[in-house]
Amino acid sequence: MLYWKKGNESLKTDEKISLSQFLIQKFHTTSRLAFYSSTGWYNRLYINFTLRRHIFFFLLQTYFPSTLMVMLSWVSFWIDRRAVPARVSLGITTVLTMSTIITGVNASMPRVSYIKAVDIFLWVSFVFVFLSVLEYAAVNYLTTVQERKERKLREKFPCTCGMSHTKTMMLDGIYGDPDSNSLAGYTKSQIVTEDVEKQVVHLALSPNSSASRKKGIKGHVGFRLMQHTHAIDNYSRMIFPASFIFFNLIYWSVFC
Repeated sequence: MLYWKKGNESLKTDEKISLSQFLIQKFHTTSRLAFYSSTGWYNRLYINFTLRRHIFFFLLQTYFPSTLMVMLSWVSFWIDRRAVPARVSLGITTVLTMSTIITGVNASMPRVSYIKAVDIFLWVSFVFVFLSVLEYAAVNYLTTVQERKERKLREKFPCTCGMSHTKTMMLDGIYGDPDSNSLAGYTKSQIVTEDVEKQVVHLALSPNSSASRKKGIKGHVGFRLMQHTHAIDNYSRMIFPASFIFFNLIYWSVFC
């Protein structure tokens, strides 16, 4: 019968011995019986080691590059929405880079059936990169819809610059012909888009207009162009980083 004479103290390790990928945290000794059908029961001695993986290597090779790729995908939110080649190429490049990182990590890791901690981080990072590509697809589609509506409105309501004051009126349907007489002091109207479905006409006072009209208008009214499709980029600049930081707080608090 085999047994450990001093239990866990029967085995001692040299402090100079170290592993390249793991750190020996603790070990404990046990003894068990093993049964063989041909010869019977035999006693066995076991030593169980508890190992901890060195994470600094994976921080440099996996976590840090993945974080940089996610942050690089956010750069497209600051690029002009009309720069289609720049934003599309940046999104596709980050997606392909994340796919390469995931493939390389899975090739170096053992093929197990359960989900590893590094898999969760990599796939969540991949989702963030992929969502940034979808974000520009939504911006581009809404921009196209907005430009199509503006084109139809320009074709339906031509510019009234140079028209006589008796024919000047609001083009959004609020005022009719009888109300055009109230605009007699205005000589120039310009159309700018303030909403996707609303046109606002900015009027400049003529030199001969009355003091009451000058007081009501208070000088020249400048252009104001509100591009609502830019709001998606503005929100993405805040939502994407905040969500990724929140994910990192939960991830490292659970797995560290």
